[in-house]
Amino acid sequence: RGTALGSLALVARALLENQQLIRWHLVFKAFCGVIALICGNGYIVGINQIYDIGIDKVNKPYLPIAAGDLSVQLAWLLVLFFAGAGLSIVAWNFGSFITSLYCLGLFLGTIYSVPPFRLKRYPVAAFLIIATVRGFLLNFGVYYATRAALGLPFQWSSPVAFITCFVTLFALVIAITKDLPDVEGDRKFQISTLATKLGVRNIALLGSGLLLANYLVAIFVAFYLPQEFRQSIMVPAHALLASGLIFQAWILEQANYTKDAILQFYRFIWNLFYAEYLVFPLI
Repeated sequence: RGTALGSLALVARALLENQQLIRWHLVFKAFCGVIALICGNGYIVGINQIYDIGIDKVNKPYLPIAAGDLSVQLAWLLVLFFAGAGLSIVAWNFGSFITSLYCLGLFLGTIYSVPPFRLKRYPVAAFLIIATVRGFLLNFGVYYATRAALGLPFQWSSPVAFITCFVTLFALVIAITKDLPDVEGDRKFQISTLATKLGVRNIALLGSGLLLANYLVAIFVAFYLPQEFRQSIMVPAHALLASGLIFQAWILEQANYTKDAILQFYRFIWNLFYAEYLVFPLI
């Protein structure tokens, strides 16, 4: 959902900035781009689940491979199909530069999960990979590809620079907090994460603090660059999202960081991520 929503938001932004250049055949090309991104995400998520079967049986037994609903052999066929299909779509439609970025994303997703690299074992490397793929590559790549499809050279706009920085930090928070519900399995399989090292409460507070700072900066930017952003939308929207974050952090504290409360908190962080992309085309 995050990949599809993010790509649609970036495409919408580029089109809204250049409405006079919109052609109907570009709609199909944009649709192909979204499919390619979903395929890439499917490959990265799938390859991670293949190599995390043991851990997922403890932390996420509902996932298809861990639950036995999907065989490992079929999972391999699916992830290879996703990688091949996505790469073919990008190479056919978007040129060598975007294809290179797409390959970089697949490569980072591979070394994140696959031995002997398996960089997810190392917190800093894992954070950097997630932030790079979900932050920079997705936002820059989609916006660049959309402008190229419109026949325009790449040019940063303030809103796109904002969403790239905002989501990169947000992706870092997701990388930090994604292990909160998985502490039990990570300890059992000796996976070193910040949550296992520093404790669930400390990481939850750290993630909440970083996100709150993100929202405060967004509000500041709206006031600092009123000619670039719609204050009437950007300020109240981010204030509302920040308030929701504070409330959820309070609920987590009151629940004494039980596993169910942690899972609910982590899901709420993802909902905030989705909400940012829903707001983005309007700011």
